[in-house]
Amino acid sequence: MATKPGTTTNTIDRFLASELAGEIEFLTARNRSLGSARANKLLGPLGLKVRSYSVLSLACSGMAPTQRELAEFLLLDPSQIVPLVDELESRGLVGRAADPNDRRSKVITCTNEGMQLYKKARVATAEGEDIAMANLSKSEKETLRELLARIAFPQ
Repeated sequence: MATKPGTTTNTIDRFLASELAGEIEFLTARNRSLGSARANKLLGPLGLKVRSYSVLSLACSGMAPTQRELAEFLLLDPSQIVPLVDELESRGLVGRAADPNDRRSKVITCTNEGMQLYKKARVATAEGEDIAMANLSKSEKETLRELLARIAFPQ
């Protein structure tokens, strides 16, 4: 099991027997923390972090999301989306365009530069996923993906 710097294997082993170590909410929170740190490290050389990557990914999806939709899907306050889009826009990676369905709203679109960076970033995030899931079989990875999606997007 990988440990964070400054954390000893003995500490991890000691607490694995706790009730907390078996709680799903704790396990998902711990995995989120580890995954975000890993992704931020891999995305760093590209000038991205998990949140900016997420906005860029959706902008490059061809879905032309509005800032409000980005906030809703990413579970961020709209005030957190604005600086993310501003930063990506200042780098020439995304643009804002009038929403054909609502003149008061803007859709976020990907530029050619943004698409090129997104493709590199996607390789980095896939690498991070491979590292995180190294102990799982292909079938287990797909099962985990399906279960997490059912939890994240209940119907």
